[in-house]
Amino acid sequence: MSRVCEICGKGPSTGNVVVRKGSPKYKGGIGLHTTGISKRRFLPNLRTVRVTDGKGNTKRVCVCARCLKSGKVTKA
Repeated sequence: MSRVCEICGKGPSTGNVVVRKGSPKYKGGIGLHTTGISKRRFLPNLRTVRVTDGKGNTKRVCVCARCLKSGKVTKA
């Protein structure tokens, strides 16, 4: 199962985990220092729901929460 919404096409995106050490300057420290950066993935909030199409047939699709909330899908 691919992690892609079947309505809008939203899929995983990438980013970084930034680890910082030290005390911030506004708290009286000497500032934050980056000690490590590693990759991470942001996964979409997908739900498997039963959906009716225009003809009255039902099928299971993977839909993101935003499409469910906005009403782009009619649940069976």
